[in-house]
Amino acid sequence: MTELLTAAQMRAIEAAAIASGEVTGLELMERAGRGVVEAVFEEWPELKATSHRAVVLCGPGNNGGDGFVVARLLKEWGWEVEVFLYGTLERMPPDASVNYERWRGMGEVKPLKGRSGANVDLFVDALFGTGFVRELPTEATGFADHLFKTRGETFFVSVDILSGICSDSGRLVGKRALLPYAELTVTFHRSKLGHYIADGVRDSGTLRVASIGLEAGLRDHSGRAFLVSEPPKPRLGKSLAKHKYSHGHALILSGHSGRGGAARLAARGSLRIGAGVVTVGCPLDAIPEHAARLDAVMLRGVADRAAFAGVLEVRRINALCLGPGMGVGAREAGLVAVALESRGTPRPTGAGAGGNTENVGRGVPRRPVVLDADALTILSQHPDLFAALHEGCVLTPHAGEFARLFPDIAEKLSAPATKGPAYSKVDATRGAAARAGCVVLYKGPDTVIADPSGRCAFNSAHYDRAAPWLATAGSGDVLAGFITGLLARGFSPFDAACTAAWLHVECALSFGPGLIAEDLPEELPKVFRALGM
Repeated sequence: MTELLTAAQMRAIEAAAIASGEVTGLELMERAGRGVVEAVFEEWPELKATSHRAVVLCGPGNNGGDGFVVARLLKEWGWEVEVFLYGTLERMPPDASVNYERWRGMGEVKPLKGRSGANVDLFVDALFGTGFVRELPTEATGFADHLFKTRGETFFVSVDILSGICSDSGRLVGKRALLPYAELTVTFHRSKLGHYIADGVRDSGTLRVASIGLEAGLRDHSGRAFLVSEPPKPRLGKSLAKHKYSHGHALILSGHSGRGGAARLAARGSLRIGAGVVTVGCPLDAIPEHAARLDAVMLRGVADRAAFAGVLEVRRINALCLGPGMGVGAREAGLVAVALESRGTPRPTGAGAGGNTENVGRGVPRRPVVLDADALTILSQHPDLFAALHEGCVLTPHAGEFARLFPDIAEKLSAPATKGPAYSKVDATRGAAARAGCVVLYKGPDTVIADPSGRCAFNSAHYDRAAPWLATAGSGDVLAGFITGLLARGFSPFDAACTAAWLHVECALSFGPGLIAEDLPEELPKVFRALGM
């Protein structure tokens, strides 16, 4: 997984590197400015010609210092460069002041109240970056508006993040950002949280991460977040197991006749991702419908909570999924209660674990349970069931379900951001996981996954992984099935959620436009082959 940073974490890494003597602040600023220029030329090769004109807007902090380096390097390349400053030299940090003076040896620094001329080829936003904590000054927005309205073929690049966006939350602070969007955003060392959620992911354009030669990591590992990348292939692959139950037995509960499609999608997803056995439990009236549509998936009648408890006497059933198309009545609330109370056989330690198990000698563990869709609505209506959640559970709410489950957290997240760091989807998901005592996967193109300890991961469907066709009916049911299948195989709840979410997007990317939910499980074999499994 790739680490994502907050502004404070990035400052701590830089400070540690400087304190160790590894690098100076001026060297870091020089590398950052050079990284921006190299990224600009890589993104727009036509700008390598010398007959171009740039406007660089510098702020009063180190982001502005980066901007002065960019201006100097472009000038040395042969460009005509105008530099505008918000703030004063006296208030600048020492390293930024040095680069201010270096630029002054080459060109003028104009006050922001001025206006740039016409025919600007490149506009560089080096106003605030990750240090932004308040609403943008009107001088800056007025300047940018004038340039944006009079632009011709102007390209827009932001240094670190578009000014006006909080780099910790991706949220707009105040009424607006400096520009409607950046076409290119260049950040340093690692991406920031705000590049992958909320307005930040929408307004960053192409995101490039420039190396500035930092080797120091975080000393304090608390509060870290990661971007989910390629999953653990050895665990996803199947070993030479003794029998199908070595890969787990997943049980998916279904609703009444006519409402079984969601459960079938989940069951197919669970089977395709590698659960050795999958069973759909359903009301008796739904058995003929499922029997006509399912072959490799088994069926069990589940009339009520007593019948469900009887089914769960089969100890090999080691992962449950409740919610897709299940219903929200008294019967279904009883089923949720039974699932949360149930205990099964010790889980396999991993994919293809054979006879190896964990928790042997430590009592029979709670069965892992994925709670999705209707089951989340039931939790929001029954505080006693919410209180029964345990560490083996995974909640998979979309925004509406999240608001029903955690109304106060959702209200805080939806409140306008007036200063930074702003409350983020990361904060909200971590708070929800801590309250629920289990893993929460907060769905969306900017999916955030957290566990009660605060461990957090992003599964982003943006930039080169954008898959808008994934927004189709039933795709969430397949995701629930993917998670359940991985739980059955012995993945921890957090790892199951992260791996399933990543594979969900990979299947969509592999299939392409025209995708419907039924295609997702069937695309898994191709994705697995592409991973070299």
